[in-house]
Amino acid sequence: MCTARTRARPGETEAAELGLGRHVVFPGYVDRGVLVELYQRAAVVPFVSRFEGFGIPILEAFHAGTPVIASSAGSCEEVAGGAALVVDELDPAAIAAGVTRILDDPAYRASLIEAGRKRAPNFVEQGLWIRR
Repeated sequence: MCTARTRARPGETEAAELGLGRHVVFPGYVDRGVLVELYQRAAVVPFVSRFEGFGIPILEAFHAGTPVIASSAGSCEEVAGGAALVVDELDPAAIAAGVTRILDDPAYRASLIEAGRKRAPNFVEQGLWIRR
């Protein structure tokens, strides 16, 4: 699932070329209620942005109880604070290995969920959380 506020859908062509078109959805903008449900239903949120200003999606996933794969770029690693699996965002094999690890190792997945739930309130107290 790739959401965005614009009509441009980065990655859509690449997904089709790789034969992943039926596995990746590009809905564009979704309202807040739908976004929360998407986070809650996701098995993992790979947030591997190369140019992220803050990393709100990481906190949203933590709040929803979903494990996160975060990039080492920008502020993502700092926002994750050890509660996400951090990977090189330029290494597709590392991203894929991270997804596989989280999906195949229930204990590791549970540890990331717990760590994310502990991390998220730090930002609520600072007034940084966007309420659902």
